[in-house]
Amino acid sequence: MIRGASSGIKAIRDVSGSATSSIPRLEWKVATVVAVRDETRRARTLVLDVPEWPGHLAGQHVDVRLVAEDGYEAQRSYSIASAPGSAHVELTVERIENAEVSPYLCDVLQPGDGVEVRGPIGGYFVRRPDDRSPLFLVGGGSGVVPLMSMLRQHASSGSATSVRLLYSARSHDDVIYKNELNAIVAAGRARVELALTREWPSDWKGFRRRIDRAMLEEVAPPASDGGRAYICGPTPLVESVANLLVEIGYDAASVRTERFGPTA
Repeated sequence: MIRGASSGIKAIRDVSGSATSSIPRLEWKVATVVAVRDETRRARTLVLDVPEWPGHLAGQHVDVRLVAEDGYEAQRSYSIASAPGSAHVELTVERIENAEVSPYLCDVLQPGDGVEVRGPIGGYFVRRPDDRSPLFLVGGGSGVVPLMSMLRQHASSGSATSVRLLYSARSHDDVIYKNELNAIVAAGRARVELALTREWPSDWKGFRRRIDRAMLEEVAPPASDGGRAYICGPTPLVESVANLLVEIGYDAASVRTERFGPTA
């Protein structure tokens, strides 16, 4: 994230500007916050009412734009967490200390406020509703957000497709959507495995390390099933997991990745 720039960032209340040349005619819209929900000590979900929302695919994202009192603008991209067809657009944001945008979204924005968004964006890292191939999701930290949209889509579809999620987090307290993931597992809609890398409960029986080849060989569906893998998280995790999946037999074309990290 950009550091050390203008302070006093606030939500833009008037729509202005135009889409970039790579996203023709995609306009900024002022969304209204209808609810906020704390997911962890650092992550918060914003429930937005976006006017004339065209709908989205699981895995897509939106741009969010804020402006400072002196006219300085900051723009960030956030994955959509809500399932396609939902009444509202949900964004789950993890607070990054000393950053420009995420502290405002996590600590300041309240129901009734407006925030400028543009989207939906993205056509590669998406899971289409008619895709019935086995699904393997791998997320690190807040990289679980677009994967949650895919899980929610699957959970509501009634499909018998095999779905597995391998989710790496620092600690059990840092697991985003913890209760909902437990409910999805209890309903038999997906298999979820957690890999805790720094702290874990004294009675923890799950993985206690970073994702490695042995873990993937244990959790990933067989490559011969013809499934598709989606990996989202910090660049080192994404590149490592993608390479390991190819090593254990996955076709590189069936492995889709999305990375996040600092903005220069």
